[in-house]
Amino acid sequence: MEIIYSLAIGVLAGSGIWLLLRPRTFQVIMGLTLVSYAVNLFIFGMGRLSVGAPPIIEAGTVVDVSTYADPVPQALVLTAIVIGFATTALYLVVLLALRGLSNTDHVDGTEYNS
Repeated sequence: MEIIYSLAIGVLAGSGIWLLLRPRTFQVIMGLTLVSYAVNLFIFGMGRLSVGAPPIIEAGTVVDVSTYADPVPQALVLTAIVIGFATTALYLVVLLALRGLSNTDHVDGTEYNS
């Protein structure tokens, strides 16, 4: 499972970087989104991949900490998802304004004829 998980992170990051290098602004926005998904998955994976493990340790009991899930990466990823959604919405508004002003969606505002 760890190999599939790491391959998914690698494919998302590689695809996102490839899209970041494209000349169109919408492709750049999608690249930023894919890279943020890859980083979120990476942070989420740092909290140990465990199924059915409770995140909270009960007070006053002696337990093995390795049987519990770490809630901090889960909280960080949840916060990053909300912030990523807001910044993507802002990017799209700026993209539409740029498209209206320059009549192109090229990153530098000019269309190349090659």
